[in-house]
Amino acid sequence: MLFLAMAAALLASILLTPLVIKLAFRIGAVDRPNYRKVHASVMPRIGGLAIFGAFLIGYAVLLPKDEHAVGILIGAVIIIVMGFLDDMLEITAKAKLAGQLAAAIVVVVWGGLQIEVINLPFIGEFDFGYLSIPITIIWIIGITNAINLIDGLDGLAAGVSTIALITIAVMAMIMGNVFVVATASILAASSLGFLFYNFHPAKIFMGDTGSLFLGFMISVLALLGFKNVAVVSLIIPVIILGIPISDTFFAIVRRIRTKQPIMAPDKSHLHHCLLRSGFSHRQTVLVIYALAILFGVAAVLFSQATVWGAILLIVVMLIAIELFVEVIGLAGTNYRPLLNLVRMIGK
Repeated sequence: MLFLAMAAALLASILLTPLVIKLAFRIGAVDRPNYRKVHASVMPRIGGLAIFGAFLIGYAVLLPKDEHAVGILIGAVIIIVMGFLDDMLEITAKAKLAGQLAAAIVVVVWGGLQIEVINLPFIGEFDFGYLSIPITIIWIIGITNAINLIDGLDGLAAGVSTIALITIAVMAMIMGNVFVVATASILAASSLGFLFYNFHPAKIFMGDTGSLFLGFMISVLALLGFKNVAVVSLIIPVIILGIPISDTFFAIVRRIRTKQPIMAPDKSHLHHCLLRSGFSHRQTVLVIYALAILFGVAAVLFSQATVWGAILLIVVMLIAIELFVEVIGLAGTNYRPLLNLVRMIGK
Protein backbone atom coordinates (compact mmCIF):
# COMPACT_ATOMS: atom_id res chain seq x y z
CA MET A 1 0.00 0.00 0.00
CA LEU A 2 2.92 2.35 0.69
CA PHE A 3 4.20 1.91 -2.87
CA LEU A 4 0.75 2.78 -4.20
CA ALA A 5 0.71 5.96 -2.09
CA MET A 6 4.21 6.88 -3.29
CA ALA A 7 3.22 6.24 -6.92
CA ALA A 8 0.11 8.40 -6.47
CA ALA A 9 2.20 11.23 -4.97
CA LEU A 10 4.82 11.00 -7.74
CA LEU A 11 2.22 11.00 -10.52
CA ALA A 12 0.22 13.79 -8.85
CA SER A 13 3.34 15.94 -8.57
CA ILE A 14 4.16 15.43 -12.25
CA LEU A 15 0.60 16.30 -13.29
CA LEU A 16 0.03 19.19 -10.86
CA THR A 17 3.25 21.10 -11.55
CA PRO A 18 2.32 22.26 -15.11
CA LEU A 19 -1.01 23.50 -13.70
CA VAL A 20 0.81 25.43 -10.97
CA ILE A 21 3.10 26.97 -13.61
CA LYS A 22 0.06 28.34 -15.44
CA LEU A 23 -1.47 29.54 -12.17
CA ALA A 24 1.74 31.32 -11.14
CA PHE A 25 1.90 33.36 -14.35
CA ARG A 26 -1.80 34.15 -14.15
CA ILE A 27 -1.66 35.54 -10.58
CA GLY A 28 1.81 37.10 -10.90
CA ALA A 29 3.62 34.74 -8.52
CA VAL A 30 6.93 35.04 -10.38
CA ASP A 31 10.58 35.47 -9.48
CA ARG A 32 12.31 38.29 -11.34
CA PRO A 33 16.11 38.33 -11.84
CA ASN A 34 18.29 40.56 -9.65
CA TYR A 35 21.92 40.80 -8.55
CA ARG A 36 21.52 37.96 -6.03
CA LYS A 37 19.74 35.55 -8.40
CA VAL A 38 21.42 33.06 -10.70
CA HIS A 39 18.56 32.86 -13.23
CA ALA A 40 18.20 35.47 -16.00
CA SER A 41 14.49 35.22 -16.87
CA VAL A 42 11.15 35.57 -15.08
CA MET A 43 10.22 32.27 -13.39
CA PRO A 44 7.03 31.02 -11.71
CA ARG A 45 7.78 30.42 -8.03
CA ILE A 46 4.92 28.75 -6.17
CA GLY A 47 5.95 25.20 -7.09
CA GLY A 48 5.57 24.22 -3.46
CA LEU A 49 1.81 24.08 -4.05
CA ALA A 50 2.35 21.13 -6.40
CA ILE A 51 4.55 19.35 -3.84
CA PHE A 52 2.01 19.96 -1.08
CA GLY A 53 -0.95 18.90 -3.23
CA ALA A 54 0.84 15.72 -4.33
CA PHE A 55 1.78 14.95 -0.73
CA LEU A 56 -1.85 15.29 0.40
CA ILE A 57 -3.00 12.95 -2.37
CA GLY A 58 -0.39 10.32 -1.48
CA TYR A 59 -1.13 10.75 2.23
CA ALA A 60 -4.89 10.30 1.60
CA VAL A 61 -4.23 6.99 -0.18
CA LEU A 62 -2.45 5.50 2.84
CA LEU A 63 -3.65 7.62 5.79
CA PRO A 64 -0.71 6.71 8.08
CA LYS A 65 -1.71 7.10 11.73
CA ASP A 66 0.18 8.75 14.58
CA GLU A 67 -0.82 10.77 17.62
CA HIS A 68 1.04 13.78 16.20
CA ALA A 69 -0.39 13.53 12.65
CA VAL A 70 -3.17 16.13 12.98
CA GLY A 71 -0.84 18.71 14.56
CA ILE A 72 1.76 18.15 11.83
CA LEU A 73 -0.81 18.62 9.04
CA ILE A 74 -2.21 21.80 10.62
CA GLY A 75 1.32 23.16 11.05
CA ALA A 76 2.07 22.29 7.41
CA VAL A 77 -1.00 24.23 6.23
CA ILE A 78 0.13 27.29 8.23
CA ILE A 79 3.58 27.04 6.63
CA ILE A 80 2.11 26.69 3.13
CA VAL A 81 -0.15 29.73 3.57
CA MET A 82 2.72 31.82 4.96
CA GLY A 83 5.10 30.70 2.18
CA PHE A 84 2.49 31.44 -0.49
CA LEU A 85 1.94 34.94 0.93
CA ASP A 86 5.68 35.54 0.84
CA ASP A 87 5.96 34.35 -2.76
CA MET A 88 3.09 36.63 -3.72
CA LEU A 89 3.71 39.71 -1.56
CA GLU A 90 7.30 39.31 -0.26
CA ILE A 91 6.28 39.74 3.38
CA THR A 92 8.78 40.86 6.02
CA ALA A 93 11.22 38.53 7.77
CA LYS A 94 9.37 39.12 11.05
CA ALA A 95 6.06 38.07 9.49
CA LYS A 96 7.67 34.93 8.08
CA LEU A 97 9.17 34.11 11.48
CA ALA A 98 5.78 34.64 13.12
CA GLY A 99 4.20 32.14 10.72
CA GLN A 100 6.94 29.59 11.37
CA LEU A 101 6.57 30.12 15.10
CA ALA A 102 2.81 29.56 14.88
CA ALA A 103 3.30 26.31 12.94
CA ALA A 104 5.95 25.09 15.40
CA ILE A 105 3.76 25.92 18.41
CA VAL A 106 0.87 23.94 16.93
CA VAL A 107 3.09 20.87 16.55
CA VAL A 108 4.96 21.24 19.85
CA VAL A 109 2.41 22.61 22.30
CA TRP A 110 -0.91 21.43 20.87
CA GLY A 111 0.41 18.33 19.11
CA GLY A 112 2.73 17.33 21.95
CA LEU A 113 5.86 16.64 19.88
CA GLN A 114 8.85 17.61 22.05
CA ILE A 115 12.52 16.77 22.53
CA GLU A 116 12.30 15.68 26.15
CA VAL A 117 15.35 13.49 26.66
CA ILE A 118 18.65 12.91 24.89
CA ASN A 119 21.11 10.14 25.60
CA LEU A 120 24.71 11.25 26.10
CA PRO A 121 27.60 8.76 25.93
CA PHE A 122 29.32 8.11 29.28
CA ILE A 123 26.68 10.25 31.02
CA GLY A 124 23.30 8.71 30.29
CA GLU A 125 19.93 10.38 29.88
CA PHE A 126 19.63 14.15 30.07
CA ASP A 127 16.12 15.49 30.68
CA PHE A 128 15.42 18.97 29.23
CA GLY A 129 12.43 19.50 31.52
CA TYR A 130 10.76 22.88 30.91
CA LEU A 131 13.30 23.66 28.19
CA SER A 132 11.92 20.89 25.96
CA ILE A 133 9.28 23.18 24.39
CA PRO A 134 11.57 26.12 23.41
CA ILE A 135 14.35 23.75 22.28
CA THR A 136 11.95 21.82 20.02
CA ILE A 137 10.53 25.06 18.58
CA ILE A 138 14.05 26.36 17.88
CA TRP A 139 14.92 23.06 16.14
CA ILE A 140 11.84 23.22 13.88
CA ILE A 141 12.36 26.87 12.93
CA GLY A 142 16.10 26.37 12.44
CA ILE A 143 15.79 23.40 10.08
CA THR A 144 12.87 25.03 8.24
CA ASN A 145 15.05 28.04 7.44
CA ALA A 146 18.13 25.92 6.68
CA ILE A 147 16.30 24.23 3.79
CA ASN A 148 15.02 27.64 2.68
CA LEU A 149 18.57 29.05 2.56
CA ILE A 150 19.91 26.37 0.19
CA ASP A 151 17.14 27.01 -2.34
CA GLY A 152 19.42 28.96 -4.65
CA LEU A 153 19.91 26.78 -7.73
CA ASP A 154 17.64 24.75 -9.99
CA GLY A 155 16.77 21.48 -8.29
CA LEU A 156 19.01 22.08 -5.26
CA ALA A 157 16.52 22.26 -2.38
CA ALA A 158 14.21 19.65 -3.91
CA GLY A 159 17.07 17.20 -4.49
CA VAL A 160 18.74 17.66 -1.10
CA SER A 161 15.35 17.39 0.61
CA THR A 162 14.53 14.21 -1.30
CA ILE A 163 17.85 12.65 -0.27
CA ALA A 164 17.29 13.67 3.37
CA LEU A 165 13.75 12.25 3.32
CA ILE A 166 14.92 8.95 1.83
CA THR A 167 17.60 8.71 4.53
CA ILE A 168 15.04 9.49 7.25
CA ALA A 169 12.73 6.80 5.81
CA VAL A 170 15.55 4.22 5.77
CA MET A 171 16.55 5.07 9.34
CA ALA A 172 12.92 4.95 10.50
CA MET A 173 12.55 1.56 8.83
CA ILE A 174 15.54 0.26 10.81
CA MET A 175 13.93 1.60 14.00
CA GLY A 176 10.44 0.34 13.16
CA ASN A 177 8.68 3.73 13.01
CA VAL A 178 5.97 3.02 10.43
CA PHE A 179 4.45 6.53 10.40
CA VAL A 180 7.78 8.24 9.67
CA VAL A 181 8.63 5.67 6.97
CA ALA A 182 5.29 6.29 5.24
CA THR A 183 5.18 10.07 5.56
CA ALA A 184 8.83 10.62 4.58
CA SER A 185 8.49 8.26 1.59
CA ILE A 186 5.32 9.96 0.30
CA LEU A 187 6.89 13.40 0.67
CA ALA A 188 10.09 12.22 -1.07
CA ALA A 189 7.99 10.96 -4.00
CA SER A 190 6.19 14.33 -4.17
CA SER A 191 9.49 16.21 -4.20
CA LEU A 192 10.98 13.84 -6.78
CA GLY A 193 8.07 14.41 -9.16
CA PHE A 194 8.57 18.16 -8.87
CA LEU A 195 12.26 17.71 -9.80
CA PHE A 196 11.20 16.75 -13.33
CA TYR A 197 10.37 20.44 -13.82
CA ASN A 198 12.77 21.99 -11.33
CA PHE A 199 16.12 20.44 -12.32
CA HIS A 200 18.37 22.63 -14.47
CA PRO A 201 17.17 24.26 -16.64
CA ALA A 202 14.16 24.75 -14.37
CA LYS A 203 10.67 25.55 -15.62
CA ILE A 204 9.47 26.52 -12.12
CA PHE A 205 10.86 27.33 -8.67
CA MET A 206 9.37 25.87 -5.49
CA GLY A 207 9.59 29.29 -3.79
CA ASP A 208 9.18 29.75 -0.06
CA THR A 209 5.92 27.83 -0.42
CA GLY A 210 7.96 24.72 -1.14
CA SER A 211 11.27 25.21 0.67
CA LEU A 212 9.65 26.18 3.98
CA PHE A 213 7.14 23.33 3.71
CA LEU A 214 9.88 20.77 3.01
CA GLY A 215 12.07 22.20 5.78
CA PHE A 216 9.19 22.12 8.26
CA MET A 217 8.25 18.54 7.43
CA ILE A 218 11.86 17.33 7.50
CA SER A 219 12.44 18.95 10.90
CA VAL A 220 9.31 17.33 12.35
CA LEU A 221 9.92 13.89 10.82
CA ALA A 222 13.51 13.94 12.09
CA LEU A 223 12.21 14.57 15.61
CA LEU A 224 9.59 11.84 15.34
CA GLY A 225 12.10 9.34 14.02
CA PHE A 226 15.02 9.93 16.31
CA LYS A 227 13.92 11.60 19.56
CA ASN A 228 14.27 8.35 21.53
CA VAL A 229 17.35 6.87 19.87
CA ALA A 230 20.27 5.73 22.01
CA VAL A 231 23.68 7.43 21.76
CA VAL A 232 23.25 11.19 21.37
CA SER A 233 19.77 11.16 19.86
CA LEU A 234 19.85 14.41 17.91
CA ILE A 235 23.19 13.81 16.19
CA ILE A 236 21.57 11.45 13.66
CA PRO A 237 19.18 14.03 12.14
CA VAL A 238 21.95 16.64 12.35
CA ILE A 239 24.16 14.38 10.20
CA ILE A 240 21.32 13.68 7.76
CA LEU A 241 20.77 17.42 7.39
CA GLY A 242 24.49 18.15 7.26
CA ILE A 243 24.35 20.19 4.04
CA PRO A 244 21.70 22.78 5.02
CA ILE A 245 22.90 22.93 8.64
CA SER A 246 26.56 23.46 7.63
CA ASP A 247 25.62 26.07 5.05
CA THR A 248 23.53 27.96 7.61
CA PHE A 249 26.16 27.69 10.36
CA PHE A 250 29.00 28.99 8.22
CA ALA A 251 26.78 31.74 6.80
CA ILE A 252 26.37 32.97 10.39
CA VAL A 253 30.15 32.66 10.98
CA ARG A 254 30.83 34.56 7.75
CA ARG A 255 28.47 37.40 8.63
CA ILE A 256 29.81 37.72 12.18
CA ARG A 257 33.38 37.88 10.86
CA THR A 258 32.46 40.57 8.32
CA LYS A 259 30.27 42.42 10.88
CA GLN A 260 27.15 41.99 8.78
CA PRO A 261 23.64 41.35 10.16
CA ILE A 262 23.11 37.59 10.66
CA MET A 263 19.99 37.62 8.48
CA ALA A 264 21.60 39.73 5.72
CA PRO A 265 21.48 38.01 2.29
CA ASP A 266 24.69 37.43 0.36
CA LYS A 267 26.17 35.42 -2.51
CA SER A 268 28.57 33.27 -0.48
CA HIS A 269 26.46 30.20 0.25
CA LEU A 270 27.75 26.73 -0.62
CA HIS A 271 26.35 26.77 -4.14
CA HIS A 272 27.77 30.25 -4.81
CA CYS A 273 31.23 29.11 -3.66
CA LEU A 274 31.15 26.04 -5.90
CA LEU A 275 30.04 28.14 -8.88
CA ARG A 276 32.96 30.52 -8.27
CA SER A 277 35.28 27.50 -8.08
CA GLY A 278 34.52 26.76 -11.72
CA PHE A 279 31.69 24.22 -11.52
CA SER A 280 28.76 24.64 -13.89
CA HIS A 281 25.22 25.11 -12.62
CA ARG A 282 24.35 21.44 -13.08
CA GLN A 283 27.72 20.20 -11.77
CA THR A 284 27.33 22.30 -8.62
CA VAL A 285 23.94 20.77 -7.89
CA LEU A 286 25.23 17.24 -8.52
CA VAL A 287 28.25 17.83 -6.23
CA ILE A 288 25.91 18.93 -3.43
CA TYR A 289 23.68 15.91 -4.10
CA ALA A 290 26.75 13.69 -3.69
CA LEU A 291 27.66 15.42 -0.42
CA ALA A 292 24.08 14.98 0.84
CA ILE A 293 24.25 11.26 0.02
CA LEU A 294 27.56 10.96 1.90
CA PHE A 295 25.95 12.59 4.94
CA GLY A 296 23.05 10.14 4.66
CA VAL A 297 25.40 7.14 4.55
CA ALA A 298 27.35 8.57 7.50
CA ALA A 299 24.10 8.85 9.50
CA VAL A 300 23.31 5.18 8.88
CA LEU A 301 26.86 4.16 9.88
CA PHE A 302 26.65 6.35 12.98
CA SER A 303 23.41 4.69 14.09
CA GLN A 304 25.02 1.25 13.91
CA ALA A 305 28.40 2.16 15.41
CA THR A 306 29.70 1.63 18.93
CA VAL A 307 30.11 4.71 21.14
CA TRP A 308 33.81 5.04 20.34
CA GLY A 309 33.18 4.34 16.66
CA ALA A 310 30.49 7.05 16.60
CA ILE A 311 32.84 9.54 18.28
CA LEU A 312 35.61 8.75 15.78
CA LEU A 313 33.17 9.18 12.88
CA ILE A 314 32.05 12.57 14.19
CA VAL A 315 35.65 13.77 14.63
CA VAL A 316 36.59 12.70 11.08
CA MET A 317 33.47 14.35 9.67
CA LEU A 318 34.10 17.62 11.49
CA ILE A 319 37.70 17.78 10.24
CA ALA A 320 36.60 16.97 6.68
CA ILE A 321 33.84 19.61 6.77
CA GLU A 322 36.23 22.25 8.13
CA LEU A 323 38.82 21.51 5.42
CA PHE A 324 36.16 21.62 2.69
CA VAL A 325 34.78 24.92 4.04
CA GLU A 326 38.22 26.52 4.10
CA VAL A 327 39.15 25.31 0.60
CA ILE A 328 36.00 26.70 -1.07
CA GLY A 329 35.83 29.82 1.12
CA LEU A 330 32.40 29.17 2.63
CA ALA A 331 33.20 31.14 5.80
CA GLY A 332 35.20 33.81 3.94
CA THR A 333 38.19 33.80 1.62
CA ASN A 334 40.66 34.56 4.42
CA TYR A 335 39.20 32.04 6.88
CA ARG A 336 41.74 29.16 6.90
CA PRO A 337 42.73 28.26 10.49
CA LEU A 338 43.07 24.51 9.89
CA LEU A 339 44.90 24.89 6.56
CA ASN A 340 47.27 27.43 8.16
CA LEU A 341 47.91 25.00 11.02
CA VAL A 342 48.72 22.23 8.55
CA ARG A 343 51.14 24.53 6.72
CA MET A 344 52.82 25.48 10.01
CA ILE A 345 53.25 21.82 10.95
CA GLY A 346 54.57 21.07 7.44
CA LYS A 347 57.32 23.66 7.87
